[in-house]
Amino acid sequence: MKRRPFLKSTLAASALLLSGLFPFSLQAAETIKVGILHSLSGTMAISETSLKDMALMTIDEINAKGGVNGQMLEPVVVDPASNWPLFAEKARQLLTQDKVDVVFGCWTSVSRKSVLPVFEELNGLLFYPVQYEGEEMSPNVFYTGAAPNQQAIPAVEYLMSEDGGGAKRYFLLGTDYVYPRTTNKILRNFLHSKGVADKDIEEVYTPFGHSDYQTIVANIKKFSAGGKTAVISTVNGDSNVPFYKELANQGIDATDIPVVAFSVGEEELRGIDTKPLVGQLAAWNYFESVDNPVNTKFVEQWKAYAKAKNLPNYQTAVTNDPMEATYVGIHMWAQAVEKAKSTDAAKVREALAGQTFAAPSGYTLTMDKTNHHLHKPVMIGEVQADGQFSVVWQTEGPIRAQPWSPFIPGNDKKPDYAVKSN
Repeated sequence: MKRRPFLKSTLAASALLLSGLFPFSLQAAETIKVGILHSLSGTMAISETSLKDMALMTIDEINAKGGVNGQMLEPVVVDPASNWPLFAEKARQLLTQDKVDVVFGCWTSVSRKSVLPVFEELNGLLFYPVQYEGEEMSPNVFYTGAAPNQQAIPAVEYLMSEDGGGAKRYFLLGTDYVYPRTTNKILRNFLHSKGVADKDIEEVYTPFGHSDYQTIVANIKKFSAGGKTAVISTVNGDSNVPFYKELANQGIDATDIPVVAFSVGEEELRGIDTKPLVGQLAAWNYFESVDNPVNTKFVEQWKAYAKAKNLPNYQTAVTNDPMEATYVGIHMWAQAVEKAKSTDAAKVREALAGQTFAAPSGYTLTMDKTNHHLHKPVMIGEVQADGQFSVVWQTEGPIRAQPWSPFIPGNDKKPDYAVKSN
């Protein structure tokens, strides 16, 4: 008996909606679909799972404030499983089947390069939250991680300095794929420009998921006999755990051979006894330990979210640089959609130019108007016994990304490229 009044009201509402007199449109009731493309299994899950969770937390935060243009954000999560061709398949699925308006995802450059043709073909938008080798600007990608001049080059300059130990020899150790090889090509040429000879540079690569670093660490010790040595690590994923454990096993500490990592943050150190690693370095644009009100709120919000969602090991939940970049990127995209009053890729792309956001790093970050990269500060942190980093050096403020490195021959002749819309 109680269903009939409900049925009448539903039919009446439908009639009003069809007549155009209803105060809300169907469009207003629809959600905005947001794709999340991160490896939740395989060798990269150690790094990428937290980015998925950070994206979900940020979406919840935006929805709690009323969504975007009155519409709720609906996350669509897929797992490309550390499988680079599968990234492209999942990206196509998100854009063509799930009909998402934007995608936040990828970690490795090989995964980003796998999906790039899909986003350019279908005119989708990808926000990429991790440091990378540069040498790319796409109208369909917004790069919220660091370019080489916002991480790798300042880190090597620090190692060369008196404060950084005055290194004379450099052991370049990386995972065997695009980012480490291209970054090390840039760094080798940079070192040449500073008078470092090839005999004082060693370059070694290991496969994804590599776990036996005994011989490599022994070779690092042997190489260091030739002079003050630093290790520049572009090792990615779960291989970092056995690498750092082997450093400790062979008694290498930061006073003897400093290691500066570009892909190791608070999340990766959660699985390691960090006491033997105290003083080792990482270069990023954000650390959880930075002291400012925005970051205090950000860290507290993340820890509360991890507990509320019962995330694995939530008791030791930490934030890190790519998580902050994910958080910033989603908020900037939402601001651009609000400004454009549309999720149309071309309109959002235009609205993103010059967007700013007060980030947990303590700086107001700006999306460059021409190259789709964030202006970011650079920080170098030392590992502490509790797995956190103490910032030992940082830039005075955000610096503009230079995606095309002048340390690759011929690049010095390139103009300051502007991303062309499509």
